[in-house]
Amino acid sequence: MIKINLLPHREEKRKQKMAAFYALLALGAVVGGAIVLVVAGYNASRLSIQDERNTVLRSANVDLDKKIAQIATLKIEIEGLKARQQAVEDLQGDRNQPVFLLDELVKQIPDGVFLKSFKQEGQRVVINGYAQSQERVAELLRNVNNHSPWLERPDLTEVKAASLQQGKAVKKVVDFTLAVGIKRPRDRDAAATKAAEGSVTVTNGANTVVAPAGSTVVTTTPPPAQ
Repeated sequence: MIKINLLPHREEKRKQKMAAFYALLALGAVVGGAIVLVVAGYNASRLSIQDERNTVLRSANVDLDKKIAQIATLKIEIEGLKARQQAVEDLQGDRNQPVFLLDELVKQIPDGVFLKSFKQEGQRVVINGYAQSQERVAELLRNVNNHSPWLERPDLTEVKAASLQQGKAVKKVVDFTLAVGIKRPRDRDAAATKAAEGSVTVTNGANTVVAPAGSTVVTTTPPPAQ
């Protein structure tokens, strides 16, 4: 016997497929929403951690700025203290400058030169005097420039002919005005140290020779005794 199904089975299958499709859509939406929520929560936590780190860094930068400002203030104070200390040392050293000046003038003034006056203004000394000739003035300049550890930078500001009354005789002399710088003890010590560092010591037998740096030193060996 042949059985014929007259129920609308195609419509039922179609409805079942549509229901399954909507169920899958709903499940996908739920899963997608969950994933979005998880990712958003993770990102939010990372952003919160980074914000805390940024806050710590900003606080540390503020503290460093304060410390840098304090260090700059301390540097200014230290420089001021050094300047005051140097000023006190200069005052103590300058008390002996007249002694050094007179001693150097006695050593460096050649024969035939007579000083009328000298005046110190800071670290410069203006000297006025008479000389027998211009050669004597040139010799004084050489002595001050090359042989004086306390005097430096001589500047001959005026040279003129003059007449000097000696009893009934009138003698022709040279009237000159010379300005020189006087070194402080620390400047003199620094120059001496620099000169010592730039010298070369060579020992040749029993003789010791000190020569400036960069110069050519030639040593000879004496022949053996016969």
